[in-house]
Amino acid sequence: MLLMDEPTRGIDVGTKAEIYRLIRELAAGGTTVVAVSSELPELIGMSDRVLIMHEGRISGEVAALEADEEVLLAYCYGKADSHDHDA
Repeated sequence: MLLMDEPTRGIDVGTKAEIYRLIRELAAGGTTVVAVSSELPELIGMSDRVLIMHEGRISGEVAALEADEEVLLAYCYGKADSHDHDA
């Protein structure tokens, strides 16, 4: 398992692309990757599913194919029904 916290914060675009490639390679090889990021496009682009927390609890789980910034932000602020976008 690989746990990452803000894996690309402060990194230039070219280096980000390389990090994303390495993460995808690890995941394809069977490594579980858990990433914490405040960059919603990053989460959407590299995740199979996104779990969102609000006030210390998981407020939603969204399959990456269904995820967009509006949906994720609604969960972040506790304004979405967790049954609307179950993965």
